[in-house]
Amino acid sequence: MWAAWPLTLTRTRRARGLQVAQQLLCIQTALKASLRTFVFEGRDIRLQHSVGVFITMNPGYAGRTELPDNLKALFRPMAMMVPDYALVAEVMLFSEGFNDAKTLSRKMVKLYKLSSEQLSQQDHYDFGMRALKSVLVMAGALKRSRPEHGETAILICAMRDANLPKFLYEDAALFQAIIADLFPGSETPIQDYGELEQALRQVIPELSLLPTDEFVLKATQLWETFNVRFGVMLVGPTGGGKTRIYQALQAACTLLRLNGSADTAYQTTHTRILNPKCVKMGELYGEYNLLTNEWRDGVASTLIRHAVADASPARHWVVFDGPVDAVWIENMNTVLDDNCTLCLPNGERIKLNPVTMRILFEVQDLAVASPATVSRCGMVYVPPEAIGWRPYVTMWLQQQMGPLDMSQLQHDYMWTLFKDYVDPALTFVRTQCKEPIPSVDINLVTSLTFLLQALLAPGKGPNFRGQEDDWMPMLNHIFTFCFIWSIGGNLDLASMEKFDMFLRSLMGSFLAFPTSANVVYEFFVDTRDGGFREWGEIVPTFEYTPHLPYFNLMVPTVDTVRYRFLLDALLGVEKAVLVSAGTGVGKTVIISEIMKERNAAGTIVPININFSAQTTSIATQVRRKPFRKPFA
Repeated sequence: MWAAWPLTLTRTRRARGLQVAQQLLCIQTALKASLRTFVFEGRDIRLQHSVGVFITMNPGYAGRTELPDNLKALFRPMAMMVPDYALVAEVMLFSEGFNDAKTLSRKMVKLYKLSSEQLSQQDHYDFGMRALKSVLVMAGALKRSRPEHGETAILICAMRDANLPKFLYEDAALFQAIIADLFPGSETPIQDYGELEQALRQVIPELSLLPTDEFVLKATQLWETFNVRFGVMLVGPTGGGKTRIYQALQAACTLLRLNGSADTAYQTTHTRILNPKCVKMGELYGEYNLLTNEWRDGVASTLIRHAVADASPARHWVVFDGPVDAVWIENMNTVLDDNCTLCLPNGERIKLNPVTMRILFEVQDLAVASPATVSRCGMVYVPPEAIGWRPYVTMWLQQQMGPLDMSQLQHDYMWTLFKDYVDPALTFVRTQCKEPIPSVDINLVTSLTFLLQALLAPGKGPNFRGQEDDWMPMLNHIFTFCFIWSIGGNLDLASMEKFDMFLRSLMGSFLAFPTSANVVYEFFVDTRDGGFREWGEIVPTFEYTPHLPYFNLMVPTVDTVRYRFLLDALLGVEKAVLVSAGTGVGKTVIISEIMKERNAAGTIVPININFSAQTTSIATQVRRKPFRKPFA
């Protein structure tokens, strides 16, 4: 009988590989001498003659290193060839109870071959052995749960449910066309998620979200992927709804357990969230103190250890919310494969529970991920167009009707402004303009709602209880002003001039700028009469203070007045602000003045941190000073 232990050698463990070589040489020498006992690490232990050591590795990409020469010399190399996928699939289908396994296995392998050739090349696509195995496992589960359906329909359903979540819209249509060609005339049953879909539609509004069909579909696809893969990656651009999708699924599973669902798969679910890129490798997985040689657990190892310690049926999702690279993710390979074991640098091995635990990665893309990582994880792609900005604006308008005292007529008119002008402007920005810092559509739309929330607050914006002729012109102008500094607020100078001409042609029906040659960025809305005025009219007079240092003097200009107004508006509704510009234009000075005024008013306590490439996570944490009793 042979015993095998997974051994992963990454850059952080290369030094330990030298020690492993000495240990293995000691064991091999004892085996060759046919000893019953031998001295190992200073102790006399019994030798098990059936022991065997195997190393599987693929060192050809980033994050992997070659074995040390003294360790490599102890092993005989063997090259692995590509396996016969059809034979493997046939054997697995027979083991799952399929009678027509021979024909189905070959069609299935042909489907994966055609998909890899004809579908677009995406970083998160994988059609290898692990992907094939997950489909076969899902097919076996479906056959046991739906014995009334035919074997072909069950296999098609498994291939569809396991692969569609990761495909782009165009690839999904092509994939289904390939299935129709390989299985002509076959009808697949429509998946009915029953109580899970009902629970999702119940909890999604409680998260201040709109339960659209696309959102519910992605949540159910994530659930199906969790059922066949221990590690799952939610892939998609920022703002696409990835976080909200797994939060909705978590709430739905918990609700079903509280309601006493007969399906034991639905349990109370807990999430443990961390950003793996905000800390060093030692802080993530643990490290030794170089001075005291004391071991200190990392963030990931601590969270996983707490989840493993829970013996209840509750589910635990460890969420890695951050970019995936080929360095830190390589240490997760033994977690994501069949071993489900986290190997720490101190030699400790934490066995994860494959029933109650899942590893979830929330990433924008997998451009630098290794093939080993991609093949080990299930993929759920969330495209930005799947949900879009409309559900967010719909919920925002409903939430603002009360605070802004809007009627249904005013609510509908506000929605018309969004519907008529946002999409053309977003298309123009994406095709004709340049952004110094790339953004996504939902980011620009949320900025629009933040500014509207600040400028439409009671006492600042129009009186919605007045006549239509009173509130509508002011609302139009406030919407236009917010539109300029949200949709067009992240553009370079040349693009701002293009956006000026585009906006005048788009909203010319209700714009009433003063007759001047200035661009639209030079005007603001006067809340007294709802008209546009130039920023230069409200620039305060500079007052010289002799006792202040030269670099602390603040000379007001049009730009300082303009940007201070925008920052004050956003801070007034407690929204985060990212100020981007070139060096030396006054970003720090403007922000410092605002922080100083708000600190004097007692509304905030500012903390200034200078970041660089050498800034550590510890430096960003506010430490409470220990209390010291004063001398008598």
